[in-house]
Amino acid sequence: MKAIKLASILSCMALLFSGMAFAQTDPGVRGGPSGAGGPLSGLSADELAFFNSALARFQEVDSVSGTYPGENGVGLGPGFNSNSCASCHAQPAVGGTDPAVNPQYAVAADAGAANTMPSFLSPNGPAREARFVNNADGSADGGVHDLFTIAGRTDAPGCNLAQPDFATQVANNNVIFRIATPVFGAGLIENVPDRALEANLASNAILKAAFGISGHLNRSGNDGTVTHNGWKAQNKSLLIFAGEAYNVEQGVSNEVFPNERNAVAGCVFNGTPEDTTNLTNTFHSGSDASDFSSDTVNFAAFMRLSAAPARGPQNASTARGEEIFAAIGCALCHTQSLTTTKSSFTGQSNRTFSPFSDIAVHDMGTGLQDRVSQGNANGRQFRSAPLWGVGQRVFFLHDGRTSDLQQAILAHDSPGSEADISTDLYQSLSHYQKQDLLNFLRSL
Repeated sequence: MKAIKLASILSCMALLFSGMAFAQTDPGVRGGPSGAGGPLSGLSADELAFFNSALARFQEVDSVSGTYPGENGVGLGPGFNSNSCASCHAQPAVGGTDPAVNPQYAVAADAGAANTMPSFLSPNGPAREARFVNNADGSADGGVHDLFTIAGRTDAPGCNLAQPDFATQVANNNVIFRIATPVFGAGLIENVPDRALEANLASNAILKAAFGISGHLNRSGNDGTVTHNGWKAQNKSLLIFAGEAYNVEQGVSNEVFPNERNAVAGCVFNGTPEDTTNLTNTFHSGSDASDFSSDTVNFAAFMRLSAAPARGPQNASTARGEEIFAAIGCALCHTQSLTTTKSSFTGQSNRTFSPFSDIAVHDMGTGLQDRVSQGNANGRQFRSAPLWGVGQRVFFLHDGRTSDLQQAILAHDSPGSEADISTDLYQSLSHYQKQDLLNFLRSL
């Protein structure tokens, strides 16, 4: 069936597949201004002040109790992956994704901590979180197991919490990895109504069927509404996304996730939740809304009020590449345009933007599976990653397995993947056309 569909599509696209051969390459991380990390256009003065203060809070560095020099945030550990949102959400600007130099190496040894580096990290590789697929009894796990502990830190006297035995879990093929998702423009994605996402997913049904594309929207188990955020679109809101990340990645209990993780004797130094609404203004940042709000609310505000990443320079090659992107079916999942509903924020109502994602989860086959289910996304399903800003990313795919954009495209081709036909069509392109497509993607 796949061969028949592919032959039919190829016959309709014969004019695409011509040209002289040359070795196409990923142009690499786009240079020039980042065009990302700033506020949405049209915000009111109060909203802009809130964004700027929230941006500063997003860069806050945490120590155990806020007493270590230069690390005024409270609540690090007992287990953690990093000590600041901005350490991993860094490329090409604060709010982005993993930088070229892994910040976890410095964080692991900070303040005298006695951590060793797991085998799946490298100084010039992506910063990763690790999830175990199964528990020791064979039941499903899927949760994050923090890479490091506060044991040995000068501000954690008496804590002897050991790191997880990652070597055994890796040997047992029981560990999967995730890297940071960029949060630029996340408020726009959050504010697309369910009906618009449902209509978009249902559009082009005949063409999608020909390409073998189906997919579905992940939904909240509580109210049944669409969930938008995360690699599997598993988080309902940016506030939940922020609260979970604060607890899981930095070990900071908060008003959204109030219980301390890894709360072993001798390693708990603060009352919980460690991050709370502030009843007294100790920040005086210029935004009372930010100052009285918790870190978690500030993180969500930074993401919600952040502008979409700007596209880079366009030329004849990128224009051809955009046409090819649509012709080989990539745009059927990586939807170019979505529109927000009425918004509480100035100038954000009914706003059309270009995330290059349908926010739905799709079966990516055995090659990209992580064997972890979240919501109604199973172990082979992932949200169509928004491609805006992809031109300035260093690492690709949910686990950061490659820095080569072409290899990321080819990884979409695996048994059971909804992207099989599109990937086959990509490989059938001339070398010039492949280069045009790569140039287009790096211009986003």
